[in-house]
Amino acid sequence: MRTDTGQVFRLEDYRPSDYHIPLTDLTFRLSPDSTRVISELTIERRDGISGTPPLVLDGDGLVLKRVELDGKALAPSAYEATPESLVIANPPAGKRFRLLIETEIAPSQNQALMGLYRSNGVYCTQCEAEGFRRITYFLDRPDILSVYTVRIEAKRDEAPLLLANGNPGERGDLGDGRHFAVWHDPFPKPSYLFALVAGDLGLVSDSFVTASGREVALAIYVEHGKERLATYAMDSLKRSMRWDEEVFGREYDLDVFNIVAVSDFNMGAMENKGLNVFNDKYVLADEETATDADFANIEAIIAHEYFHNWTGNRITCRDWFQLCLKEGLTVFRDHEFSADQRSRAVKRIAEVRTLRAHQFPEDQGPLAHPVRPRRYREINNFYTATVYEKGSEVVRMIRTILGADMFRKGMDLYFERHDGDAATIEDFLQVFEDASGRDLSQFALWYHQAGTPNVTVAASHNAASNEFTLEIEQSVPPTPSESRKRLMHIPLAFGLVGQDGKDIAYAAVDGASVEDGVIHLRKRRHVVTFSGVAERPAISLNRGFSAPITLSIEQKPEDLMFLARHDGDAFSRWQAFNTLLTDALIAATRNVLGGKKPAFAKELVELAGIIAGDETLEHAFRALAISLPGEADIARDIGANIDPDAIHAAREALVGAIAETNQSHFKALYEKLGASGSFSPDATSAGRRALRNVLLDYLSILPHGEMLAADHFSAATNMTDRAAALMVLAHRHPKSAEAVNALAAFEEKYRSDALVMDKWFQIQAAMPGQDAVDLVRRLTAHPAFSMANPNRVRSLIGTFASANQTGFHRADGTGYKFFVETVLAVEKRNPQVAARLATALRSWRSLEPGRQAKAREALLAISAAENLSADLRDIVERTLA
Repeated sequence: MRTDTGQVFRLEDYRPSDYHIPLTDLTFRLSPDSTRVISELTIERRDGISGTPPLVLDGDGLVLKRVELDGKALAPSAYEATPESLVIANPPAGKRFRLLIETEIAPSQNQALMGLYRSNGVYCTQCEAEGFRRITYFLDRPDILSVYTVRIEAKRDEAPLLLANGNPGERGDLGDGRHFAVWHDPFPKPSYLFALVAGDLGLVSDSFVTASGREVALAIYVEHGKERLATYAMDSLKRSMRWDEEVFGREYDLDVFNIVAVSDFNMGAMENKGLNVFNDKYVLADEETATDADFANIEAIIAHEYFHNWTGNRITCRDWFQLCLKEGLTVFRDHEFSADQRSRAVKRIAEVRTLRAHQFPEDQGPLAHPVRPRRYREINNFYTATVYEKGSEVVRMIRTILGADMFRKGMDLYFERHDGDAATIEDFLQVFEDASGRDLSQFALWYHQAGTPNVTVAASHNAASNEFTLEIEQSVPPTPSESRKRLMHIPLAFGLVGQDGKDIAYAAVDGASVEDGVIHLRKRRHVVTFSGVAERPAISLNRGFSAPITLSIEQKPEDLMFLARHDGDAFSRWQAFNTLLTDALIAATRNVLGGKKPAFAKELVELAGIIAGDETLEHAFRALAISLPGEADIARDIGANIDPDAIHAAREALVGAIAETNQSHFKALYEKLGASGSFSPDATSAGRRALRNVLLDYLSILPHGEMLAADHFSAATNMTDRAAALMVLAHRHPKSAEAVNALAAFEEKYRSDALVMDKWFQIQAAMPGQDAVDLVRRLTAHPAFSMANPNRVRSLIGTFASANQTGFHRADGTGYKFFVETVLAVEKRNPQVAARLATALRSWRSLEPGRQAKAREALLAISAAENLSADLRDIVERTLA
């Protein structure tokens, strides 16, 4: 584990390496405690470099065994080796030379899960961002592209399967129970995309014929006995490959495509060229063990990693400041894939909910940073919602500004111009400017400037002149290290909705650039006048969430009610009702704090029933629409002096009001949606289950609701319904016999399935109330829990800290004290996971003063710990700053 060096890396300090490594030959002699790695590097001095500058290779905790230069052993005086670097002060004067390095590593002792490690007896690598330097000394940076040939040697009974990047080559027997396999990847790649897997795994195989007629062998490797659980993942892979050909013109380029599922993994998955390594959570699924959300995540993440083959692998990043160039772009691509596979409207709403829940708080807190950061101390901490989710939104805005056809033209030019390159954001924007002739220099601020813009709108209608006017103003709040902001180019999609529910046609526009239903905001203040508007319309703004902004608009509740029932844009229809619910919950929270009983408008609670029963809408849309904003969402919108207990009480009051008002209607609809036929993970079936389970949650708050939930649990034929019922019982009736029995039955049934037990941990970790801390502490001693496994830690500790507002933010600070203990315990094994946990306190300044003081004490306690890793110290110090 690297402790903090205090070094800060800055974008402006980037310069190319003095040396390239065009060819890399690796030999691995695998052993759990003593693996030998022999790297033979062909090294070239970069053109234009005078003299022979020192060669400085990166390492991390390495043990050097041998160094040879052009076939001859180097004298100890000719180099300087530490666990963190290998320096050759006087390399050969010629342009090209060969360097052989032998290192020794211990995969079984690697609990950080970076570099080469063992997971349940399987050798596995994770090299992004800087894990390759834990394997051998190297120029471990994204702009060093090399062609890799890899030879793996291992005991046959320990590792009958030997995999690496690229296409398979020679393989054979070595005697003494050992064997070998050679892999060659003809496409130059950076070291972070290197992968190796070796072990004894089951296989699911298939094939895919590309658009040009090439046959690609597909394989998914899983633990023996779990092969049937990879069927959906394989189907998702084949659909992803076909979609990328049809929508982006991208064909796969190797003879094989392999996926390996492992149980110990820091991330969701990794896009290593031709050998994707996955957290098994995002591969294994059937109706008995996985929810509909799990199926959707598998589909999306399989697609995401496959799409990286072109946006990340064939074209990679020049440096880690350009991380959004591969991640934000590929998230946009996987979002589009999922929208085409399922419901575009429902997918878009889900994307925005995720963005607001995770990225907006980043932008509004001490961890704010631009989509392309300008500096970092630990790159692992910049795999954030800003880089991924906001990065995707920026790409989406480019398509909105240019139009679908011109966007595709720009993407085609990007692939043509930069295939085989380590590219930059400037390269990406340039292709769209060249393809379209448009100037995107102001738009580029979305990459360079942190913060969520706020757009304020006032509307007025002049019946005498048939004019409708919008007064629009934009602002970007200050963020850490960036107090003065420049004006953004914001594409604001809109519609003017008439009394018949249809968009009103307008004759002319004055005051701003309006194209195809989009207002292009470029100045601080715009006055936009629409002529030929005879009736006062309801204004539908930021349709489809065309820009990641907060929107403040003078809008009457009756206008929002109207839009919630009639807006032709599905996202805006959802947004209108969500705004009504949020406003009501904020008002109710203030009532609770003032000692008053929350009260809700009759029209609002009745509208929930109307939307739930509207057969013209998709089931999944209705489920999302009537799901109340979460407690963290409400806290974010309140913004300051947050009391989680008051928010919880207000939200429960609104749940009760909606349930009581719509009781008979909800019961009838619940029964109508009852289970029918065999399970299918398709979008329509999943939507029916989602709506029925939301109705169950409402009905469960009524008298005898625990009996309904217990019956739902007992009758469930799939994990979606079973887990939903268990959550209702545990959260609404935690002391009831029905909840206790259901939790025990679930544990008994699934105690040997770690991924399903994660759901059991999650449900209990999110149980609201003062007792949550003690419950979670007890669960850390459960036989199924392990501090060494990232999935277990995220399911219990991560859920408690991020999803349990009343438990984690307990007024006496007990939740924070437990959190300090746990984060520091995790950090000793896995600094990356600990750092991600610590972000749960990023919004501590928005709490009421008592909790705020205790949260600060917790952060200071972590900061004061000895030998803190760079990962964790970076997060804590930025959070405290």
